[in-house]
Amino acid sequence: MGPLPQGYEQKFLQSLSKDYPTVAAATEEIINLNAILKLPKPTEHFMSDVHGEAEAFGHILSSASGVIREKVDRVLGPGVPERERAEFATLIYYPERKLAQLKPLQSDVGAWYRQTLYRLIDVCRFMSSKYTRSFVRKRMPKGFRYIIDELLHAHFEDHDKDRYYGRILTAIVDTGRADAFIEAMCTLIRRLAVFRLHIVGDLFDRGARPDVILDQLIAHHSVDVQWGNHDVQWMGAAAGSEVCVASVIRTSLAYNNLETLEDGYGISLRPLSLFAEQTYANSDVSRFLPRAQPDCEDSQEDLWRTARMHKAIAVILFKLECAVIARNPDFGMQGRALLQHIDFQSFTVQADGRRWPLRDTYFPTVNRACPARLSRAEEDVLARLCQSFAESERLSRHVRFLYAKGGIYKKENGNLLFHGAVPMEADGRFATVHLGGETFAGRAWMDKCETLARQGFFAPPGSAARRQGQDFLWYLWCGPLSPVFGRAKMACFEQYFIGEPEACAEQKNPYYSFVENEDAAVAGQAVRRLFAEFGLDWAAGHIINGHVPVLAKNGERPVKAGGKLIVIDGGFCKAYHTRTGIAGYTLVFSSHGLSLRSHGPFESTQRAVEENLDILSTVNVFETADRRIYVEDTDEGCRLKGQIDDLEHLVAAYMRGDIKEQA
Repeated sequence: MGPLPQGYEQKFLQSLSKDYPTVAAATEEIINLNAILKLPKPTEHFMSDVHGEAEAFGHILSSASGVIREKVDRVLGPGVPERERAEFATLIYYPERKLAQLKPLQSDVGAWYRQTLYRLIDVCRFMSSKYTRSFVRKRMPKGFRYIIDELLHAHFEDHDKDRYYGRILTAIVDTGRADAFIEAMCTLIRRLAVFRLHIVGDLFDRGARPDVILDQLIAHHSVDVQWGNHDVQWMGAAAGSEVCVASVIRTSLAYNNLETLEDGYGISLRPLSLFAEQTYANSDVSRFLPRAQPDCEDSQEDLWRTARMHKAIAVILFKLECAVIARNPDFGMQGRALLQHIDFQSFTVQADGRRWPLRDTYFPTVNRACPARLSRAEEDVLARLCQSFAESERLSRHVRFLYAKGGIYKKENGNLLFHGAVPMEADGRFATVHLGGETFAGRAWMDKCETLARQGFFAPPGSAARRQGQDFLWYLWCGPLSPVFGRAKMACFEQYFIGEPEACAEQKNPYYSFVENEDAAVAGQAVRRLFAEFGLDWAAGHIINGHVPVLAKNGERPVKAGGKLIVIDGGFCKAYHTRTGIAGYTLVFSSHGLSLRSHGPFESTQRAVEENLDILSTVNVFETADRRIYVEDTDEGCRLKGQIDDLEHLVAAYMRGDIKEQA
């Protein structure tokens, strides 16, 4: 026990004594906490860039990235046929749906129930072996805690195991509770497989159902999120930012993803559709045709209607961007107010120091004297769209979750997690940002970004602080020194209206040229600078990024800078599969070290349930710990040691008589 810290309040010990009213109670807790410190470190999983691919994400979440199947194989062993093990693993992933499929196929349902329950108990006991009984009990679904606890921790010195289990399981089956009990056991197994899940950004984008993913994460027992630029775009829209509302809709229409808006969040696009049909009905909108998936069932008429909406919202967006840029000169984005840089006589635009001819010159709502001004019809459409976003309770719930569980970056167990980049200059120094009369760089800039992002949602409605934060959420989406964007510009205007590859190029921040440099010395120096900035230990720490897909099929490796930087964007999104050659990564940090699981494409949940199809994953163990890692080596261990220290001070206060024990 260390010396009593300066300023240690007597009232704190008095408060602590309410939970531990006697020396015996306090010392018992000290013993319990010391026992926890000696347990193996629980397993963490890291994923990024899910991009709304709800079915694939849901399967990886349910299967713990293949970990559960490995445990099933280990517990059941080769004596159980592979087909039967696959079927059993699928039951754990999707118990309700798999039960409905399997029960009608059984000649003796009671016997099948008992065999299944025996196997679930065996798997659950195996997976709970490295946790305390208290921890496992807290992860148990309500309703069956007592009986599950008894089955997992029963001792058989005084009675026969099979007979004891048999009586309990027969009672469960005979009372009609077998299905509910199986579902509870499967839930517990899934919860024990992964102690904590880290999502390193971009839940949203082109995939159809990010809303379903967020429901799954809200239900997860332990998760955190490091925001990506697609996430902050939606956060800004939910906060009431007009430019973010327009930006979210533009992105959704560009990928023909109306499902997220309309089905996921109940946002009606009818006002935009009516306006677009009236305004752009007789124009060429071919450059605004959405990037539809090969399995798209929309008719050509539907796609052209979407294209007209796409152009309508894009023009509204570019007008709103001009206004945001004018309000915020510190953003340094005056060159991105491109509507104001159009010469409507020659139909050319000034961009990146050059004048480019426009390939689309139809701007029926643009006032040439004031290009950034919305027409009355556009104002009406935008107001109705913003109202629809504001009234979406589900979107509000999801975004509040992102604020509660998320941030720009996170340090945990020696690792630094962030989605994009820590902006750098060409010489390798951290980029200096001037904002509101202050100067920021490195970690200070990341902290300022998070402060302003929170301000945009939580500052009083209608206040200048709220408007400033809303504008900044848009900057985080596409600003040149945004840590979640990491590029010099978002070239949407150029792609629509210029089309030249040189104009459309989005230059990466120098951060990437340093940390991904093939020269190990250059990469190592940059990463060491990041370690020093964020207070990481070089021997044990890592930086974990997403945002930039790893082109594995071209031989690119996700582990960079001598193993100190790990990029885990493996192309979850179907559109990236052909580029990356895989369908996503899961980084696993267990008590034995670090491994990376690369996943193959996922067919569908229906086929997974009906045919026991699993995602094929390849495991690469790239860092093995010199010795097993224990709870005492983790951040949680530091917290528990602090609790032990507090309790030791309480015991000392009892012994001195400063605080009286309660009878």
